[in-house]
Amino acid sequence: MGNYSKALEFYEKSHQISEKALPSNHPDLALSYHNIGAVYDSMGDYSKALESYEKSHKIREKALPSNHPDLAMSYNNIGGVYGNMGDYSKALEFYEKDLEIKKKALPPNHPDLATSYNNIGLVYKRMGDYSKALEFHEKAHKIYEKALPSNHPNLATSYNNIGQVYNSTGDYSKALEFYEKSHKIGEKSLPSNHPSLATSYNSIGGVYKNMGDYLKALEFYEKSHKIREKSLPSNHPGLAISYNNIALVYAAMGDYSKALEFYEKAHKISEKALPSNHPDLATSYNNIGAVYKDMGDHSKALEFCEKAHKIFEKALPPNHPDMAISYNNIGQMYNNMGDYSKALEFNEKALKIREKTLSPNHPDLATSYNNIGATYFGKGDYSKALESFKKAQKIIEKALPPNHPSLASSYNNIGLVYGEMGDYSKALEFYEKSHKIREKALPPNHPGLAISYNNIGAVYNNMGDYLKALEFYDKDLEITKKALPLNHPSLACSYNNIGMAYYGKGDYSKALSFLETALSIWQKSLPPNHPNIKTVTNLIDYVKKKM
Repeated sequence: MGNYSKALEFYEKSHQISEKALPSNHPDLALSYHNIGAVYDSMGDYSKALESYEKSHKIREKALPSNHPDLAMSYNNIGGVYGNMGDYSKALEFYEKDLEIKKKALPPNHPDLATSYNNIGLVYKRMGDYSKALEFHEKAHKIYEKALPSNHPNLATSYNNIGQVYNSTGDYSKALEFYEKSHKIGEKSLPSNHPSLATSYNSIGGVYKNMGDYLKALEFYEKSHKIREKSLPSNHPGLAISYNNIALVYAAMGDYSKALEFYEKAHKISEKALPSNHPDLATSYNNIGAVYKDMGDHSKALEFCEKAHKIFEKALPPNHPDMAISYNNIGQMYNNMGDYSKALEFNEKALKIREKTLSPNHPDLATSYNNIGATYFGKGDYSKALESFKKAQKIIEKALPPNHPSLASSYNNIGLVYGEMGDYSKALEFYEKSHKIREKALPPNHPGLAISYNNIGAVYNNMGDYLKALEFYDKDLEITKKALPLNHPSLACSYNNIGMAYYGKGDYSKALSFLETALSIWQKSLPPNHPNIKTVTNLIDYVKKKM
């Protein structure tokens, strides 16, 4: 925070001098407002940033010709703030004004035109329109290829942007291909400790995380972190990003104490580096809350999600997409606590924001319908759950490629409802659709494939076909043992399910062995009062009586 307040103090003193010394429409006054706006933008105070950028723009409109590059810069800055505020239509409007001026003022292969195309592409990505995003990023890339040397850092940025789109569409091999192209340029053109190389490692790590290769993800996130430790001040927000990413992997691996340790390191930096109402602090609270949720401590999780929400309420407009995410997080916590009316209230608030701010086929709308479906499922209202899950499915089918993992999750949710309704043939149909997508989209040892095998096994178990159930549960266990650490809670679930199938078969000694293994893992990985520990302990007692 200190650096921002110092910068603001300096720019405001400079501005006061300029106001006294210069005519009211002098271009240097516009630059002064621009600098103040940039600091507010970095502080997350978007209304103040917008106010300063608009003052700058008014001066430039009066003082400069209509196609002057500085006017384009003004439109670009204002577009950036609207993007940060989640008003994507406004962001596009100003970025397109910026582009219009540059097209008239600059040669067709000027790098600044590519920057404009990239900005528009980034907005389309945030809007969930990935084909448009790719179109604009590829336009930018073509310009950079013609205008710049082959190892120019802007080309690396361009490859990175294209990689981001492929990552969002679930095409992880393509994403990795473009991120690695970006990284190769960075290695040739930049010093070994340049922050952009850290960003590059970070991007590659993110793809490996999405692919379920957590050790590879950790390797690249740690490379990124080492660079940032050497190149950045100890309280730089970039270091907080590194700690967050490392924590994310530990959480996925089920090492919740490590995840908390790194999230708390990130949070300490953010508290020192950022204003108290900066949105990134809210994100930090949400991350900590997510770990407590995974640990089964739902009241703690809710406490952190509510802290995050208070910051978002102060820092962001009421219809900002991050407000929807915040309502969604709180809704999930109430859902996990069994307070379904509260969960529904918050999930519907999230949906209303998304309906107002996003296109009707945006993937985040599908997320809202999925969350509402999960709440109805928890309440036992299966017809309502099915209705919501199918709405989500229709959006995902329109918005994403046919082999996107999100579509697999959507089919999985529908299968879950049919299973609970006792319609096992329908449940199997949707679980198998889900599994086919995951087989195509994911590496062979991805945890998502294990979930598919587990779900299919559960249907056979409910049908009383214990041999079939065991066949699929064993496939689940085989992947889970390869993909996750030995004390991951999901591994305990696998052992628990196999134990239950053996119990169904009447093989009580085998059932006991697997249930006790599940208990041992849960006792190591979860808090002692977690419901899973109580449930499996009761099952073990019951099996022992049967023996």
